[in-house]
Amino acid sequence: MLRQWWVAVGVAALALWFFISIEPVLMPFFVSMVLAYLGDPLADRLEAKGLSRRLSVSLVFLLLTMIIVISVLLVVPVLGRQLGQLVESLPAVLNWVEETVLPRVQSLTGMDLTTDIDALRKTVMANWKETGSFAAALLSQVSRSGLAFVAWIGNLALIPVVTFYLLLDWDILVAKVRDWLPRRWETSVIRLAGECDEVLSAFLRGQLIVMLCLGGIYAIGLTLLGVSFGLLIGLLSGLASIVPYLGVIVGISVAGVVAFFQVGEWWMLLGVAAVFGFGQIVESVVLQPKLLGNKIGLHPVAVIFAVLAGGNLFGFTGVLLALPAAAVIMVLLRELNERYKNSPLYDAKLSRHDDEELP
Repeated sequence: MLRQWWVAVGVAALALWFFISIEPVLMPFFVSMVLAYLGDPLADRLEAKGLSRRLSVSLVFLLLTMIIVISVLLVVPVLGRQLGQLVESLPAVLNWVEETVLPRVQSLTGMDLTTDIDALRKTVMANWKETGSFAAALLSQVSRSGLAFVAWIGNLALIPVVTFYLLLDWDILVAKVRDWLPRRWETSVIRLAGECDEVLSAFLRGQLIVMLCLGGIYAIGLTLLGVSFGLLIGLLSGLASIVPYLGVIVGISVAGVVAFFQVGEWWMLLGVAAVFGFGQIVESVVLQPKLLGNKIGLHPVAVIFAVLAGGNLFGFTGVLLALPAAAVIMVLLRELNERYKNSPLYDAKLSRHDDEELP
């Protein structure tokens, strides 16, 4: 039995080394797996209505493609413009902080931060104009590294192809994996896989929709309010909502500063608070109960740690794998805890000799 465990550990270590070695190649396949996982339930529903699997997958694939293309065509250019405007306005923002905010802070607290802000302002003023030349240098470097650029384009082109075939054969692949399981482990593995799927589906599908809805509410509300960079701030706040309350804290802070700098009136802060308050009401009353419920079970600290650790270890691929891996580990730890609580080790009776030795 011990020898089998050592063999399993060796195989796992070898597999980990192999995946780390080919990590640059894995990115399109993991992106395709995530997209196929998100689209498979809809394909199954269409198939249940009488459509063929190929037609169902084609419709889902077309829907995913349209969503991605429309998002890129509509959102990315606006985000690019607002990001450029943000870079151009940084010197003016720092001047406003130095001339308006710092005197008020000094009068209230007695702290003199003028020297630090002045040094920061000089650094920004000296380097912000180099952004364009940096972008040009980066583009030149990409052009010189023709092979890397071609490989990057090839990886992007692989994503739709791999996604389509994974969607087409998803149920077949799941059935084959189940057939490979040892018979004595099948029941336990299928139960644990079901729990993992419940957590992942709630998080990846439900939380993704919640993030997009909140990002849309914040972006539209701030834009209608007339806040500069409203689309950029709103979408970033929606993405930050992957951690509960982080999106609203970051969004209302940044949007409040921008709005007050832009207008200089306190009523703008009330408008920003109203936008984010409306978003929180929609999330609490509609989005969370309908889409997530109590199925996630991932602690916010675990989410932050998983994303940072995955990105640090494996880059973008690690970020994609972080939350699924965290969900699986959480389910396994829950199972181990349950077995430990039901084991003789946990519920062992103390002998009289043991009881006397305890303090």
